[in-house]
Amino acid sequence: MISSSHLVDWLLEGLELDASLFHVGRYCGGWHASTQGMGRASFHLVVQGHCWLHVDGHAEPVRLESGDAVFLLRDLGYRLSGAGDAQDACAQPRQAMAPLELDADDGVGLVCGFFDFRSGLSSMIVEGLADWIVLRAEDPAGSAARALFGLILEECRRLPQPSQTLLERLTHLLFLYVLRQQVHGGQSLGGLVALARQPAFAGLLEQLIEAPGQAWTLQSMAACTGLSRSAFFKRFSELAGESPGQVLLALRMRHGCQLLRGGSTVEQVAVQVGYQSVAAFTRAFAKAVGVQPGAYRKGGGG
Repeated sequence: MISSSHLVDWLLEGLELDASLFHVGRYCGGWHASTQGMGRASFHLVVQGHCWLHVDGHAEPVRLESGDAVFLLRDLGYRLSGAGDAQDACAQPRQAMAPLELDADDGVGLVCGFFDFRSGLSSMIVEGLADWIVLRAEDPAGSAARALFGLILEECRRLPQPSQTLLERLTHLLFLYVLRQQVHGGQSLGGLVALARQPAFAGLLEQLIEAPGQAWTLQSMAACTGLSRSAFFKRFSELAGESPGQVLLALRMRHGCQLLRGGSTVEQVAVQVGYQSVAAFTRAFAKAVGVQPGAYRKGGGG
């Protein structure tokens, strides 16, 4: 049996997300910016100067210096601004970004973008994480993250302009390192990460991951934890924020996607992920993933 720590790492490393940039540049003078209302997770990396983060419901603003970053995993009410006072920040205009100048003495340089998390298992993992996470440049535990941020800074210096693809991939990696730092730093997290931290449930989760196609029932899952069916269902749902059946379905769909990308036929995959008929698997897969398994297989996973 693997340790709870390694199981948490498996969850985080299997997080399926896409990072996309929406602007790289510099704000000067009075300004505020926000992605509130877009219904997406976002990130902001401070690559020059400093600014203030104001989050609705939090009285104190957060000062972000060069080398810091904020990852907003929900569509929160927030704004970034050059003003430290919340009312002043709201009163500042929105303005177009100027070109990035990393050696400038004023203003703030930002690399900003969105995260899109795949539905299913990845969404379940993210639901258990904090609403927003700040990465500090001076954090002694973040040497790997600082090294990645250094690569991002170097790419920002590239002329005539940085590579969008490289910045997106580097930000993706930076976020995974930040999550690992959060988890192993003892942060209180929920969802599947909380489940994986509990020894009794970690053992069950490992078995579900290794054999999602097994004929699992509520009784057989409860037996792995030594709890009655009712106590198991209640405690599992409290920790994970999802029912045992929903987590099993997500693991089956994740495994099914991997098998389809590997070239297995729809018929083979249906059997291996625990379905009695191809039709039942096809319905479940299409509902969970958004495309028919045959189309997913032909498209190489979307």
